[in-house]
Amino acid sequence: MKRMFDLFISIILLLCLSPLILIIGVLIKIRLGSPILFKQMRPGLNGTPFYLYKFRSMNNQKDDQGKLLPDHLRLTSFGNTLRKFSLDELPQLVHVVKGDLSLVGPRPLLMEYLPLYTEDQAKRHHVRPGITGWAQINGRNAITWEEKFKLDVWYVDHNTFCLDIKILLITIKKVLMSEGINQDVNVTMPIFKGEIKSEIKKN
Repeated sequence: MKRMFDLFISIILLLCLSPLILIIGVLIKIRLGSPILFKQMRPGLNGTPFYLYKFRSMNNQKDDQGKLLPDHLRLTSFGNTLRKFSLDELPQLVHVVKGDLSLVGPRPLLMEYLPLYTEDQAKRHHVRPGITGWAQINGRNAITWEEKFKLDVWYVDHNTFCLDIKILLITIKKVLMSEGINQDVNVTMPIFKGEIKSEIKKN
């Protein structure tokens, strides 16, 4: 039922939003140049890699050494608007049709994070990743990695069709209200470096 629902909703959305998707693509070409889409390999179900596409929201400005400037310096007001209303995520509806993503599930992160997860955190890959998820409606980028992973694993353990519907409805509300997008001054989440483990020595 989940897969049939994903296909039905994503195809309907692609058909209805195709004019908006085309307009956004043209505006990105005019304001940010090429490429229009941001492409990056991400882990899917069971960690299987696939290329994730999003609308580009940053320019390619570099420093004197030829390195890209930090995210918050490359994000334009236009790109910020795309992110504010999650319009940069629209191309991911194609991934839902293909089966790389679900409408609801843990967000696909970076491939280099895979070996850094604890055994419990790795459970987030037991389900198909999603465009939105339980962690996104409970803080998105405003919570820590540890909190995010706990929410992802909770979703995996309690995954139901009714829960997916609830998450989708709350997502619509939060997108319209622009809640939980950035964490402090960071445009995106800080890099995940693995869980910090400390040993307590007993005297």
